[in-house]
Amino acid sequence: MEKKIFLWVLSLTLVALALALILPGGRAPDPNPKLPWDIKVDGAGGSEVFGLKLGSSTLQEARDILRDPGKVSLFVTKAGKPELEAYFERIFLSGLKADFVLVLEGNEEILQQIHDRGSRIGRTTEITRKVDIASEDHLLVATFPIKLINYIPHANLEAELLSSRFGEPLQRIPEAETGVVHWIYPEMGLSIGLNPEGKEIFQYVPPKEIDALIDRLNETAKKERVIN
Repeated sequence: MEKKIFLWVLSLTLVALALALILPGGRAPDPNPKLPWDIKVDGAGGSEVFGLKLGSSTLQEARDILRDPGKVSLFVTKAGKPELEAYFERIFLSGLKADFVLVLEGNEEILQQIHDRGSRIGRTTEITRKVDIASEDHLLVATFPIKLINYIPHANLEAELLSSRFGEPLQRIPEAETGVVHWIYPEMGLSIGLNPEGKEIFQYVPPKEIDALIDRLNETAKKERVIN
């Protein structure tokens, strides 16, 4: 009897050890994997990635999927345009570790009200100010839809691996100063910034909005050429 109990306990221990070795932090395998290359396009200019539909899924839905509250801040550019971002650090999703930065969608009037109620206004760069939103606005921003997802994997990704997962990009936009090259996949609403000196950045937008993203990337590259 004691031998059977010993073998049973040993079996459970070995199973637990195997899971801990295979899965980060001993997490259970995801029955519905949410991977960065699994992009669902609806044919009407919309898309879904990580279980989130861009333009309709809310911040709260992202919190539920990522199992983290994230940190919400409001940024104001030199042009005076406010943007809400939710930052999720060191997230394990379907076995992959990454940071997520979600840009939220809200009308300018409401964003201005959130700005005015915010506190600890600081400057993050020469052209950007940061505002920590007030506690009473947290429930409000949780209902805001996600318009853009920045995905920053912790692992360094080589071009060959990206090509095998996503195929060859339709366009490449280089940044002369940083060495970053943006791979553009218009049909998926995706830009992948390959960084030789740092982390890669995946930017996901609805495919119908990819032209606006390309314009921003081209504008950044153009300014760098003028400065140099």
